[in-house]
Amino acid sequence: MSGSVRLAICAALATMAAACALLPLVDKPGWLVQAGLLLAIQSTVGALARRVPLARPLTLAAQAVVGLLLLTITFARHEALAGVLPSPQAFQALGRLLQQGTVDVGQYAIPAPVTDGIKLMLVGGVLVIGLVVDALAVTYRSAAPAGLPLLALYSVAAGLSDGGDDWLWFLVAAAGYLLLLLAEGRDRLSQWGRVFSGGAPRPYGMGPSGLAGAGGSPALAPVRTGRRIGVLALGIALAVPAVLPSLDGGLLDQKNGAGGGSGGNGTISAVNPLVSLQDSLNQPQNREVLRYRTSSQTTQDMYLRIVALDKFDGAAWKSSERHVQDVPDTLPNPAGLNSSVRVSSIDTSIQAADWYAQNWLPLPYPAMKVDIDGRWRYEPEGRTLVGDRGQTTRGMRYQVNSLVVEPTAAQLAAAPQPSAKLLREYTKVPDSLPSVVARTARQVTAGASNAYEQAVKLQDWFAVNGGFRYDTKVQSGSGSAAIVKFLQQKEGFCVHFSFSMAAMARTLGIPARVAVGFTPGTAQADGSVSVGLKDAHAWPELYFEGVGWTRFEPTPSRGTQPDYTMEQTPSGDSTDDPTQAPTASEEPSAAPSASDSCAQDMKKLGECGGALGEQPDQPSSGGGWSVSKQIGWSSFAALLLVIPLLPMLWRQRLRTRRLSGSAGRTEQDAADRVLAAWRELLDTAWDFGIVPDDSQTSRNAVARIVRMAELDQEAAEAARRVAAAVEQVLFAPRPRPAPGVGDEVRLVLAGFRAKAGRWDRLRALLAPRSAVRVVWAASARWSALVERWGAPRWARWISGLRGGPRRQQG
Repeated sequence: MSGSVRLAICAALATMAAACALLPLVDKPGWLVQAGLLLAIQSTVGALARRVPLARPLTLAAQAVVGLLLLTITFARHEALAGVLPSPQAFQALGRLLQQGTVDVGQYAIPAPVTDGIKLMLVGGVLVIGLVVDALAVTYRSAAPAGLPLLALYSVAAGLSDGGDDWLWFLVAAAGYLLLLLAEGRDRLSQWGRVFSGGAPRPYGMGPSGLAGAGGSPALAPVRTGRRIGVLALGIALAVPAVLPSLDGGLLDQKNGAGGGSGGNGTISAVNPLVSLQDSLNQPQNREVLRYRTSSQTTQDMYLRIVALDKFDGAAWKSSERHVQDVPDTLPNPAGLNSSVRVSSIDTSIQAADWYAQNWLPLPYPAMKVDIDGRWRYEPEGRTLVGDRGQTTRGMRYQVNSLVVEPTAAQLAAAPQPSAKLLREYTKVPDSLPSVVARTARQVTAGASNAYEQAVKLQDWFAVNGGFRYDTKVQSGSGSAAIVKFLQQKEGFCVHFSFSMAAMARTLGIPARVAVGFTPGTAQADGSVSVGLKDAHAWPELYFEGVGWTRFEPTPSRGTQPDYTMEQTPSGDSTDDPTQAPTASEEPSAAPSASDSCAQDMKKLGECGGALGEQPDQPSSGGGWSVSKQIGWSSFAALLLVIPLLPMLWRQRLRTRRLSGSAGRTEQDAADRVLAAWRELLDTAWDFGIVPDDSQTSRNAVARIVRMAELDQEAAEAARRVAAAVEQVLFAPRPRPAPGVGDEVRLVLAGFRAKAGRWDRLRALLAPRSAVRVVWAASARWSALVERWGAPRWARWISGLRGGPRRQQG
């Protein structure tokens, strides 16, 4: 195989390795196979163009034209001329697909479905990056700058993904780039003369003196050095961001705001979880996020809380940096809750979808005990569980014991003043908050005699009588200006309502924060409850001494207003009916749930039924994996165990084949048996660190092995007898039979083991050096295949088309 062809193959592999980072962005990986096939065709065209040879710009142009043809055939075949050639209509079709892909990227949550538009963006992007990498590394012979487009491809994927497996895709992409650099280095060395291939073997057993060997040990040094430098550089690139405390958010930082160590106390500095909340609400498909079963008689107050945002700096609501600790067997009693408030205990079994990867664990509030597998940490202030070292909710099953807190209006109205410390932290508002916010809060709550009545008046103003309209298309700002704009225009979604009510409550001296999570979901016919993307929600929590953090619902047409606020609501209002009434739909499909289209009065009558469908796997009593995931990971683990053992298994099989059997029926069989035993002796010595030297005779080779290995007398004599048998086979007119030559090699092997240390014996068994012969054999067969069927035949065919036989060069 020529260096140019080898380099082109490595460039394509490097591009595909970097493209693997795009896999988590979509739900099906089939597009990658399609991109690989098209990229292989594009790279082959480049290799042929360089064989002709064409000028470099023409080679690049030929690949670009072929890439365009491939995209046309794949995505706009019906509009193309003869189904192949791009036409104006074909370009318009590709443009429409790109435009639709851009819209789909903005609408769908990760992992997104592979629509035609998204597939065109993925496959087309891989072809473009592959073209640039091939041009830089192969056509213009500069592999190092080819890392820039590969880095761009990886960076796009890493910037969009949730970050859970970024380190894995980085390793894959880096390995591809390292392979490309090694291929270029080999190609550059080959231009100076003999390739330093690590002692690529001559025909086995035929050195300068006609004897076995695998020489070239000095040639191994440059290759080993290059590989070690590459691996060292890659290791430094991975290790430095991980160990330097000044480099936050590095590649290997799996915290994503969910930090904490494996033991002791850590801290959590949460990334704002509201970044994707509006996108979730605007999804065209209501994909199921999780499903649960609960012992509660009603689910209207079964809000699943993810995290609490308690810091308002004028620009955004965020989670404060908090200490995290190991999850206790039983969580502490909720802050501020005393024994006079009625509470009941419920048990809930929850299963998260396999695609849903969240660092925070959705829990009913307040949770008292959580039974879950994995690496989770507990943040006491917000009573949340957060994943440690990349742990997410993907496919998790867990059980929660929680409290249903049922305060009365009288208890909330009589709540004493909270502590000064709590007031300082949770009533803080920035100086930049416009005065209209506090002024509006005082106007709305005029006439209220206590904090509870103020809170109810704020809730009712937003949800009932303030003239506000729910609209998920409104831009979701979270700063002071966004609150003022919302109060003026009176339209928005849960983020605007919860942020504004919490900020206004703080101006009135009521401790407030914002909770993020899911509304109760839609009940299914089998008794489970399905929670989808459109159930994502944010709501304010206000603190009342003796009750603790208490939920309010200011968002109209979303969720349910708590019973303890209804006594202050005018009796004629009907807007407080639950919006998530049970339906008869059993199938958790990607289509919008019945609750999205069923009228309120129909829900009250229980007439929002749907067709029954098949049920997915139901949540079990505890956390765990699905059967398919268990089989997949078990197979992967078995593969990881088997792969390192392959060299050992190959050597054991080869040794058995070489040393077993009799001398044979014919003289040729006897000679082959002796030479096979001799090869085994040399490979055994190589496994123990003595590299074969094909420049020596068999007698000198044995003397060298005996001396370097310090073999005992018995093993040394056995080795000399094998060498004498080899001389008989190679030089005697009529070689004498050499029975028992296999047993002689086994004596030599025993001598090696007796003299070698424990580490050397283990290395010779598990990682035999002679196993490199498999790689050499595969390379030789591939080179022969290319020489027979590869580029030279294509070149002759092209030459014939150009007219006449190809002239011999100089």
